[in-house]
Amino acid sequence: MPCDHPFTMPGIEDLVVQPPRSVTWRVHLDRSMWVGGVRGLMLQALHPLAMLGVWQNSDFQEDPFGRLRRTADFVGRVTFGSPREADEIGRRVRGIHKALRIRDPGTGRTHRVDDPELLLWVHCAEVSSYLEVARRGGLRLTEREADRYLHEQRKSATYVGLHLDDVPGSCAEMDAYFKQVRAGLRVTEEAAATVRFLMWPRLPRELRLLSAGKPAYFPFGALCYYTLPDWARRMYRALPEVPGATVTAALKAFRLGMNALPEPVHDRAFSAATRDMLRASRERLAAAGYDVSKGLRGLTDPRRRPPEPAA
Repeated sequence: MPCDHPFTMPGIEDLVVQPPRSVTWRVHLDRSMWVGGVRGLMLQALHPLAMLGVWQNSDFQEDPFGRLRRTADFVGRVTFGSPREADEIGRRVRGIHKALRIRDPGTGRTHRVDDPELLLWVHCAEVSSYLEVARRGGLRLTEREADRYLHEQRKSATYVGLHLDDVPGSCAEMDAYFKQVRAGLRVTEEAAATVRFLMWPRLPRELRLLSAGKPAYFPFGALCYYTLPDWARRMYRALPEVPGATVTAALKAFRLGMNALPEPVHDRAFSAATRDMLRASRERLAAAGYDVSKGLRGLTDPRRRPPEPAA
């Protein structure tokens, strides 16, 4: 007897926010993202008002890894999460930002954390860092693919409250944005302290037993600093300059080593909630016919996924 309501497999847009064929997957599954994430924080600190917002409204100095993990969770959910998961975290983030204020001691004025100018700065510093570090580390992307990544990331920006059309969607637009805002950037006491802290952080309480190995972190923090744009390093002057080729070689070695880690091992660096989200994503994709035997990274290989409809 024929069924009045035949079962239909969900489309990829019902399973994950960004499809496996996207450039976003290739960038966000690359382990150079850890360097890109810290570099993004260092770059964001150059905006005086944005830096004050972090300084006054977060426990960043007590738990820098927590902030990095929360950022990774947001990026993961608006990439590999379901549309419902992305909408939920978007509402949560917008709700938090809406309630927070920034007090500028220099002017006496109070500013909203969800000011579109500040949200745009944070977004651009973050996604440009992911892209530039991945490419410099050896991820092969054409100029057209790099443009496509930034175009795809406009969707991510909408989850924090930005309008799609106000977000740079190509490398040329991103370059123009940074040229426009650079005049308003400066190294405040808070920014200088943040960069020093990111290179030599205080370990969270649950990791204090690892303090003896803390010096091993410094090369990573320094690598993040040296991947900053030339103009940003000239502003900070936190470390003596080294040849660019040395930085590139170190970044490629870091990326190669991290990319060699099995996905289950690497994912232990994430929070439990993020790991649960990634596991659910793999299960949804497997149920839809995707071969996830090599994890989400395996799906960047076109041979391991069903055809997707053209964008």
